[in-house]
Amino acid sequence: MLSSFICSLFFLTQFRLSFSLSQYCLTKFLCCGSSRNSNHIIKMAMWVFGYGSLIWKAGFNYDDRLVGFIKDYRRVFYQGSTDHRGTPEYPGRTVTLEPAPGEVCWGAAYKISKEEDKETAITYLEVREKQYDKKAYVDFFTDPLATTPAISGVMVYIASPDKKLNPNYLGPASIEDIAKQIVRAEGPSGPNREYLFQLEKALLQIGCKDKHLMDLANEARRILSESEHTAS
Repeated sequence: MLSSFICSLFFLTQFRLSFSLSQYCLTKFLCCGSSRNSNHIIKMAMWVFGYGSLIWKAGFNYDDRLVGFIKDYRRVFYQGSTDHRGTPEYPGRTVTLEPAPGEVCWGAAYKISKEEDKETAITYLEVREKQYDKKAYVDFFTDPLATTPAISGVMVYIASPDKKLNPNYLGPASIEDIAKQIVRAEGPSGPNREYLFQLEKALLQIGCKDKHLMDLANEARRILSESEHTAS
């Protein structure tokens, strides 16, 4: 009777130890990858999704760039810019994302593998995107017909509409009013209209026609054309 109890206790102890070890190994595999050499751990790459100026100007080292889209978001010129394309006295407007079930937002995803490159990229992006108060981790697709993402957990910066967390949020306005603001604004990174036209060009180069953006670009060109005629 005692020997049976001891055997049962020994078996239970061994089972728990084996189960705990299996859990640990699975966790390490899922978080870090695996390798035949137990002394070498494969690090996961970091992916960053750009839907604004990051499409044409990354500003950091990366190993790969993929064109694609994320689902259930749309790009809008609702974020005020007081540090790049405007000033505190006269903010410019840059793009952010807002939830939009059923819609997609095209852009570019950047793969960063080396640890030193990851650290440098994050440090750089935290300054560049400092007026964007939220980071999300999203599924990224490259094929419009695919139901499974090409990459999961892609990081994206978003400027939220929460004025307490994001005092520079401007929100919606008419196409005419947004275009007028963009035409007039200028900041340390250059004229706001340059940002608008560069983004339009970058999206057309990857085959994306964004109606909100193209309507703004056309209205901005109309305003600039009228100003030229008036001046002459």
